[in-house]
This record gives sequence, structure tokens and C-alpha cells, in this order.
Amino acid sequence: MPRMLDVSDEVRAEIGDEEADRLLAGDSAPGGYDCTSCRTPGDPEQERTSTVLFIGEETAVLAFAHSTCLPSQVVQVTEEQLQGAVRSIGGNDTAPAPAAPPVQAAYAPPGHVAPEQVVPEQAVLGVTSGLVLVAGELHPALVVEPTAPVARPGSLASGDEFLPLLIEQGFVPVTELSTTPPVLHGWSVLLAVGQLHAVLQPNPNGGQPVAWWQAHQPLQVTEGWRTAANKHQQVLLFAAPVGSIGRQPREDLLRDALDRAAANGRLVAAALPLAGL
Repeated sequence: MPRMLDVSDEVRAEIGDEEADRLLAGDSAPGGYDCTSCRTPGDPEQERTSTVLFIGEETAVLAFAHSTCLPSQVVQVTEEQLQGAVRSIGGNDTAPAPAAPPVQAAYAPPGHVAPEQVVPEQAVLGVTSGLVLVAGELHPALVVEPTAPVARPGSLASGDEFLPLLIEQGFVPVTELSTTPPVLHGWSVLLAVGQLHAVLQPNPNGGQPVAWWQAHQPLQVTEGWRTAANKHQQVLLFAAPVGSIGRQPREDLLRDALDRAAANGRLVAAALPLAGL
């Protein structure tokens, strides 16, 4: 039976025609796999399957996903993220699960690559994951709030440009959480082995997406959050200026904070497609 495997031109260019042809012929593709997105079994002889190539600084990992979960694509990740995912896949990752959100990570304004180390002059983002009820349906959400005002790159002004910078990238202002925001193409949320690793943005220099936000340690999400993400194949990202949301310990309190920020004109949002490992 022919394999229903999809190898995109992007993946083919990275792995070469010979390896791509071997995959399509079934010589090097698995007989079965765990989907890199939803973590449930897949079979390339029974259902359409995507090849997803994750590339770090020194390592590349070819993974497989249901085509209904992810298209065939190349995803750029850090070497540390890739090695951590490989350890988890191999069952050798014995590190304890990360602490509950929010977590902090390096941040670069949209259009600028986030550096690997946090230095004092950089803004730091707090990121909280939770389920948000919109139009009677639960959606996976990430809520992003910096710990300090964010200045426009190169500006010496003291104002907070966090929301204007995001609006320039395609995020939309939200006045109430009554409908889901539009999809922001080119951006995505990277889930690796069922954990949250990064929010990716288009590379301003072209080529593979780069990290806009990146977790220092993979962020554990709930089974309900992951199930909703796989159902919708996207994550709602809400962003608010410093002091708008705060550290909310429960999802109902988080929703109340989002509603207040929206009513006060201090919230932007977008729906981001999933990428996975």
C-alpha cells in the first residue's frame, strides 16, 4: 500500500532529494508514529502524514504529524529546545516539570530576534496559559504581559509602545471577548512533546521563523489546554501592557482580568496556528 506521506518543498530542500525520495518510498519512514502535535498514534499507510523538520544550531530532527494537525514544514528552534525534546522522546528526560505559569523569557519587539540571554535593558515577558471561553466554546490561550514598559527599538522615549508594536504586526485591539480574533499568518505557537516552547514570528530577514518569546524551560500545559489546541489547531494570544493582568492563580480570575483590560482598551489579540514536535 503506498504511503500517504507529504514532504513539502521546504523540507525537501533541507534533507535533499535522495532522502525525500526514500521517505516517500517508505524506506526510511516509520511504519507508525506518535503525532508530533497531538501525541496520538498515526500510520502513514492509513492516513495522510506530514513530515516536520525541526532544525537547531547543530542538530536537526525529522518528526511526523497527522496532516490534519500540521502541514509539512521546517521549524527553527534553539539547540537546547531540540536536545530537550529528543531526551523526552527517548524517555531520558528525568528533570522535574516546570513550575506553574507565568514564566519569564527573553523578549524582542516584533521584527527583532530575541537574544538568548536576558540582560537588564531588555523587557521581560510573563506568559500564562489557560482556557478562555469565547462564544460558548473553550479555546486555548496564552496571556502575555511584560514586567516593564516596552520602548520602541532605538527610541529614548519613556512611553510604553508594547501594544502599538504588536498592532503594527497584525494583532488587533480587543474591546470584549465575544468573538475569536483573526488568524495572524506567519506567527505560530511551538508545542514540543506536549509542552510549550516558544511563540514564533516571521524572520525580518526572510527564511525560517524566529522566536518572539521563548521559554527558558518548557512550560507544562494541562491536558485540557492541549486537547483544545489540537481541536482548534490554533492558540489565542492576548497581550496587555504592564500592570493590566497581573499574576492570576485561577482561570476565572484570569478571564476577569482580561475582560477588564479589554474594557479599558489595554488588550490586543490574534489567533496563532500550531507548530509542534
